[in-house]
Amino acid sequence: MKGYYFMTEAVKRQSVLWRIFRFYVDGFRSMSVGKTLWCIIIIKLFIMFCLLKPFFFPRYLEQFETGSEKRDYVSSELINRAIIP
Repeated sequence: MKGYYFMTEAVKRQSVLWRIFRFYVDGFRSMSVGKTLWCIIIIKLFIMFCLLKPFFFPRYLEQFETGSEKRDYVSSELINRAIIP
């Protein structure tokens, strides 16, 4: 069959981004175990970035006002920590 294509004309007219989006949505709908795993991943990311981040990552750079002060502080800390083991 010369000239036979697997995609219909309606599918060809859709944008590439839309077809990629639909591909992932259809794949996600057909998952059974995957949905549970994705829910666990999303819950873990929420816990790490929304609940634990304020406790374990203090904001040292808020004490500086300009970008050059922040840059100098970061570079001095990197150099001092590399020199003194």
